[in-house]
Amino acid sequence: MQIGMIGLGRMGMNMARRLLRGRQSVVAYNRTPDRVKEIVKEGARGAYTLEELVGKLKRPRLVWLMLPAGKAVDDHIEELKDLLDEEDILVDGGNSYYQDDIRHGQELNPFGIHYLDVGVSGGIWGLEVGYCLMIGGDPKIYTRLEPIFKALAPKDGYLYCGETGAGHFVKMVHNGIEYGMMSAYGEGFEILKASSYGKNLDFAAVAHLWNQGSVVRSWLLELAEAAFRKDKDLSTISGYVEDSGEGRWTVKQAIDTAVAAPVIAASLFQRFRSRKRDTFSDKVLAALRQEFGGHAVLKAGEKRPGTPGGGGRRLKNR
Repeated sequence: MQIGMIGLGRMGMNMARRLLRGRQSVVAYNRTPDRVKEIVKEGARGAYTLEELVGKLKRPRLVWLMLPAGKAVDDHIEELKDLLDEEDILVDGGNSYYQDDIRHGQELNPFGIHYLDVGVSGGIWGLEVGYCLMIGGDPKIYTRLEPIFKALAPKDGYLYCGETGAGHFVKMVHNGIEYGMMSAYGEGFEILKASSYGKNLDFAAVAHLWNQGSVVRSWLLELAEAAFRKDKDLSTISGYVEDSGEGRWTVKQAIDTAVAAPVIAASLFQRFRSRKRDTFSDKVLAALRQEFGGHAVLKAGEKRPGTPGGGGRRLKNR
């Protein structure tokens, strides 16, 4: 199939590469031309404006957004709805709020443009192992796009979740669970470190051990092992932990539906607290985010956003 990929960041670039490896035809656009030139060298066709991208796609067109949630997605959809035609398909594969998906679907419906929301998990490792895809929207359009999903995902790695918004809703809850799991690992390693045994423990070896048949084994522990092997005490990074929105949305959903979610809520608040003081458990969280998603971390001793000399509130990617 032919697909127009908009957004060649950490996720979008590798997704384009995986699609090319899966013998799909990719037309790629990014606001930074150098990223487009990079993927063109690997077999994609480049586009340097949205108009050019749409013009290079055969009808009915398929356009996939991999952009930061919020204004960037809104702005691109606003422009694309005037460029696309009836029966074209627009997919939002970023981490958008599911309520935004419902709005986007309603906005595109009068134009006859189909809309799917796809929650994507896999981070910077997805190129090699595949991406887990959670999909919402019209089931007929889902079926039409299965060759794309199969190219991106590992075996059994994609699922139709329901009507518009369902894909990003399931991904939202997935990320809320991720928050809780990461916090539990962080707290556990801090308890180990604070004990009388801590100075003699090899945390990379402990993480490796726990992945050999124990009930807490997971990919996150593999990443923890990798982080500890690079820096056994995580002394080179700060315990400053950002959140990208999904944890907040999950807690809000729990409140709206009167579901008790104390672990996820506490893990979100832990991230808020991490921006005020440094703990070993927060260093574990920061290291895990860097390992699975390539997220930026603060170096040890670096000024924190929101502190004097530390710039704005948000941690910028470096």
